[in-house]
Amino acid sequence: MARVYLSIGSNIDRHRHISACLDALHQTYGELLLSSVYESEAVGFAGDNFFNLVAGIDTSLGVGELAGQLRHIETANGRRRDGPRFSSRTLDIDILTYGDVAGTVDGVALPRDEVTKNAFVLWPLAEIAPQVLHPVLKCSYGELWERYDKRRQQLWIADFSWRGQQFSRAALK
Repeated sequence: MARVYLSIGSNIDRHRHISACLDALHQTYGELLLSSVYESEAVGFAGDNFFNLVAGIDTSLGVGELAGQLRHIETANGRRRDGPRFSSRTLDIDILTYGDVAGTVDGVALPRDEVTKNAFVLWPLAEIAPQVLHPVLKCSYGELWERYDKRRQQLWIADFSWRGQQFSRAALK
């Protein structure tokens, strides 16, 4: 059984698509470890703000089979693959890490390079796995977040409820 961390994002009907994603992940993989939901401006294109979070799951599926199931969840939520790479998304699910695997497995590069590049990936990952080591850098996600230049991208915690429970709460202003 491998612990896998997934990045989940949406900027089209965000609440509905992320809730549907969490429902599908919970139904397929059981208990989910969830970060807060973070809101940020679109990166690489002009578009509506994104909601992003990281989910931890445990699975015995191989990387390729897992990637296929995640693509199916995206497609079931209206994900289009015929537009520009940087564009609005109903749902985007990426495998960030798969246990301690490093390298390309079944066409999936692990760990995903966005882990160290994007605050909307690193902050939620550091929130739920602060002591876990990056498989290549051998540095914890908590340490990587501490060293991250937080001026590179603005993001903030958003209110979000799933299954009647609020698990993400915006900071008081």
